[in-house]
Amino acid sequence: MQEDVAKNAKDAAPTGTQTLLRGLGVVQAVASGARDLKEIARLIGTTRSTTHRLASCLVDERYLRVVPQIGYLLGPKLIELGFQAREALPLVTLAGPYLDELSALTGDTIHLAIREDDDVLYLHKNPGRNGPEMRSRVGHRMPLARTGIGKALILDCSPEEWQRLYRISLPAGGQNLSWPQRPEPSWEQFQQRMLEYMAGGYAFDLEDNEPSIRCVAAPVRDASRQIVAGISIASTVPYMPLEKMAELIPLIKQVAARLSAELGAKA
Repeated sequence: MQEDVAKNAKDAAPTGTQTLLRGLGVVQAVASGARDLKEIARLIGTTRSTTHRLASCLVDERYLRVVPQIGYLLGPKLIELGFQAREALPLVTLAGPYLDELSALTGDTIHLAIREDDDVLYLHKNPGRNGPEMRSRVGHRMPLARTGIGKALILDCSPEEWQRLYRISLPAGGQNLSWPQRPEPSWEQFQQRMLEYMAGGYAFDLEDNEPSIRCVAAPVRDASRQIVAGISIASTVPYMPLEKMAELIPLIKQVAARLSAELGAKA
């Protein structure tokens, strides 16, 4: 039914608009896996001759390419435009509405961060309404392995990389001077947690970095499915019991997925 409505709308559109929509339909068909004119024509509902004219024009303009033994593929012009589109809208600007949404829903502190070398670099912070102000700030850096958002940023890394980051994050002398009574987790404990986080697509900070601070984090991906950023919900222990952390996992994953979609990532 919906396909019929869409087709009727296209048929009723002005000639120029109809041609444009059909051209975009060819690109979408190739993006979905169509490799020859017959399959493209079937998907967009045009004759073979019309499909050939549209595809040939798109090849000439580099929106498509033809590869021997394979057929039609997306062309270099789309790659160029994709990079331009990504660079035209800064990540912080794009993420702003999603971070504001999390802030309004939870009342907790919301962070956006990226990986820079072996550290988390905070790009944005929405201060929370719950509890005292935490020490994180825009431009602040922290070891990846000590924060929830940092762990979210390295979910795709190998266990060997996890171990390297774990080791360089350990306090000098093996004791955390800001929280001397808390024993540092062993590498085996850290690895087990990371395996659980990787499987679940989220990460926790269970007071690993700062006494009484907990957070729930999730990765943000781009069109290549690479992790390019992380978002987190953080608060003090009285406002962030373990039960609430578990409840926040679906929320932050869903918001991270929507932001990822803005960057071109497919579900």
